[in-house]
Amino acid sequence: MTITMKNPPKRSRRLSGPPNRRVAALVYDGLCTFEFGIAVEMFGLPRPELAEWYDFGLCAVDRGPMRAAGGMRVLADHGLEALATAGSIVVPGWRGVDAPPPEPLLDALRSAHARGARLLSYCSGVFVLAATGLLDGRRATTHWRYVDALAERHPRIRVEPDVLYVDEGSLLTSAGSAAALDLSLHLIRRDYGPDVANSVARRAVVPAHRDGGQAQFIQSPLPAQGDGLGKLLDWMRRHLDQPLPVSTLAERARMSERTLLRRFEEATGCSPKQWLTHERLGRARELLEGSDMGVDRVAEVCGFGSTDTLRHHFRQHLQLSPARYRERFTHQR
Repeated sequence: MTITMKNPPKRSRRLSGPPNRRVAALVYDGLCTFEFGIAVEMFGLPRPELAEWYDFGLCAVDRGPMRAAGGMRVLADHGLEALATAGSIVVPGWRGVDAPPPEPLLDALRSAHARGARLLSYCSGVFVLAATGLLDGRRATTHWRYVDALAERHPRIRVEPDVLYVDEGSLLTSAGSAAALDLSLHLIRRDYGPDVANSVARRAVVPAHRDGGQAQFIQSPLPAQGDGLGKLLDWMRRHLDQPLPVSTLAERARMSERTLLRRFEEATGCSPKQWLTHERLGRARELLEGSDMGVDRVAEVCGFGSTDTLRHHFRQHLQLSPARYRERFTHQR
């Protein structure tokens, strides 16, 4: 199996995009095939309906052909020298949490970051970024199976154990496997806006947006939409603009408040208040990205009650004000 660099067609809509559209994905012996495939799917496929898409290529860490999970062999046309011109570098997993990354790779990543490149890790790829020292003092995440090892071996990293991904500006890390899709779509949203990210998600047949702070997993599956709690969740989504105290929810679900709280947490992994905050934030983000609605009106229709409360939750969960969020994620179409 030989994979070479390709330049997608240049036509159709003109987009803003990142200053440097070159995306380099690392290829190494023991390559994590699934994570690597996500990098190709998100950044490497031609998008003829779009203009100025990413310029995707591969950078070999080891001499080829390199083994990949599933019995494949992979060749890359470029070595680590290609990282010197990349605007974004993807580390699609790593061959093992106990496998030290080679120093030439670490030096190349440090140099790339110093000149402004963004570094993304999927799953165990965070151990490569951690070895550079660039994550020291910053937040990062990885697959839930590896968070303890990451925290023990790199105590200066602020490990976030229960989230899908963490965006620290030029350093972005995702949890295991499919969370790499969420991180990639998040970066596409940053670069090209929500409409383009939604288009990419539709083509990949995945959810267009899952918030980075969403839990990696919950102990119980979500309730079926036909049962009482499933119907309640649907009703709550349709009434986010209204006060929804536990007493109202329990009455509608025909349960005691104590039973509702227990069943709600078993099914969703959080309390009704936490769930509502997450849903209201999601709705507010959609409105800020896709409408001209004023921030005060967004706060009202999403059920936050006041602009101050909306700002509080945006800063607490997203580290951005609503106005800054709109500025960052609203792009020229």
